[in-house]
Amino acid sequence: MKQGATHQGAKMSNYRRAFLNGGTFFFTVVSYMRYPIFKEESAVRLLRDSFKNTMKIHPFRIDAIVIMPDHLHTIWTLPDDESDFSIRWKQIKGIFSRHYSGNKTENITASMISKNEKGIWQRRFWEHVIRNQEDFNKHCDYIHYNPVKHGLANSPREWKYSSFRQFVERGLYSEDWGSEVAKDMVEIDLE
Repeated sequence: MKQGATHQGAKMSNYRRAFLNGGTFFFTVVSYMRYPIFKEESAVRLLRDSFKNTMKIHPFRIDAIVIMPDHLHTIWTLPDDESDFSIRWKQIKGIFSRHYSGNKTENITASMISKNEKGIWQRRFWEHVIRNQEDFNKHCDYIHYNPVKHGLANSPREWKYSSFRQFVERGLYSEDWGSEVAKDMVEIDLE
């Protein structure tokens, strides 16, 4: 559809990424066709190494993260003079893709895999600019509650691929936070 074209009377806008020097961003990144590549511990280690290697070249701070079998959520803060998170994701995905040797989406034919995706990552990612402390807190809660929401853990402390323990150590959560169903967490959909 052309720019400015309408669909059922509503004006369509072009999607634009928000770039903000020193910004804090929430991201959702998904595996290709939601294949559970991160159920393998070796894939989680490789992802962590991909983050570390990227951070050496393009620094950023990981404020919160959860790695699920088929996706991840994270909050980053970029350096004060930088706004390009896309180059960081390209680097992370590229390093991971070059070194990943697991079962790449077994039931997907080569014709189904788009350019440069290699059957590992969905092409795009979703980002949200964190606006204030309340927004930051809400997204941290969402990240840490995600394994419970997906039925993979009874409480956030049970999920080992998460920054939840660091938040407990810093006194930001109690050890039993998220053990009970939190209606406001269940109703938020950021995937």
